[in-house]
Amino acid sequence: MKEIKQSSRLGEQYTVIKHSSGLTLKLCPMEGYSSAYALFATNYGSVDNCFKTGEDPDFLRVPEGIAHFLEHKLFESEEGDAFTRYAETGATANAYTTFDRTAYLFSCSENFAQSIDILLDFVTKPYFTPATVEKEQGIIGQEIKMYEDNPDARVFFNLLAAMYHKNPVRIDIVGTVDSIAQIDADILYRCYRTFYNLNNMVLAIAGSFEVDTVLEACDRILKPAAPIEILREQVEEPKEVREKRVEQHLPVAVPLFQIGFKGDAAPSPEENMLGQVEDEILMDIIAGESTTLYRQLYDEGLINATFVGDAMASRDYTLTVYGGESRDPDEVCRRIVAEIQRLGSQGIDPDVFQRTKKAAYGRYVGMFGRVESVAGLMVVTHFSGVEMYSLLDKVASVTLEEMERRLKGSFDTTRCALSVVCGG
Repeated sequence: MKEIKQSSRLGEQYTVIKHSSGLTLKLCPMEGYSSAYALFATNYGSVDNCFKTGEDPDFLRVPEGIAHFLEHKLFESEEGDAFTRYAETGATANAYTTFDRTAYLFSCSENFAQSIDILLDFVTKPYFTPATVEKEQGIIGQEIKMYEDNPDARVFFNLLAAMYHKNPVRIDIVGTVDSIAQIDADILYRCYRTFYNLNNMVLAIAGSFEVDTVLEACDRILKPAAPIEILREQVEEPKEVREKRVEQHLPVAVPLFQIGFKGDAAPSPEENMLGQVEDEILMDIIAGESTTLYRQLYDEGLINATFVGDAMASRDYTLTVYGGESRDPDEVCRRIVAEIQRLGSQGIDPDVFQRTKKAAYGRYVGMFGRVESVAGLMVVTHFSGVEMYSLLDKVASVTLEEMERRLKGSFDTTRCALSVVCGG
């Protein structure tokens, strides 16, 4: 099955193909570009620690951090590791695990055909033994210990643990030393067979490449997979945050902080994804670089250039986060909360809304001009059930009234938490 997706706003298009193996291909050749960027991703992340298939009688709870562990292990094979193979093609390769997906990627300006062969081959050929698993436990154990002493990681994951009572987003993606010690080859294969089923995956490529080259590689390397039903444990997450303020002491010159607002998750990932677009605009209206609040905080030395805002959304959660460095994080939090309350009572200035909306539109247009962003958007929107170009349509069509309604749910100041990492 082949379908062309077009954007009248951009005058661009990409192709969606349901391959006979079960894999969905999202292919966006871009004229005038010299490089290609490929992502082979599965709808599987750190939050998926309790699941069953339609054929299983009971849910299986697996050790925390197993999705990330599996990501590391897939690069190994009996013939060697995938990075060595990529070195021969000149491609740059990597992988990452998030809360809700795992992706393997490469970027290249030549030898695309060889590089796509390597990607499809190593991701679809797992190789786990007791000896290699034990070796990886030591490697990832060291990585976990580094995360435990990393101020940027701690301020973020401490915030999530403060905001959420039960949702597994509150758990570190890498797990703990104790949890990864429980991982063995059998459980890795069980997770792989469940979540690396090609029907649960997507291959997204943008930039300089030939569609026929990709199809030929898929026909040659991929074996048909039977459709699979994956059921994930549903948890009842309380609306309120678990803790209002958390603090950890680590050697930092200036305290780090993150301020989180726990939003109302919609019934579907699609609604959450489109809601995230609205939250991004709202974050700029509240404390973006062009706001009076930002200038005041900056001029008073309460924030610096590290201050950023980020909106997150997934299958069953939405949250917004402001973070950076500050000599007085509590005052920054107080001022942001006060500004949200002012906007809630007085309303959003129409001129500010229009200006911020135009800036957001410009950012999204810019994303469609970068091969890595296009490939990433195709992956994220695929797993959310959203058509990629509809994100741009959403920015263009959002109204002031919608923004003011969204403000009340996404920025409820009674559901705010502050995480601080400071010295001493």
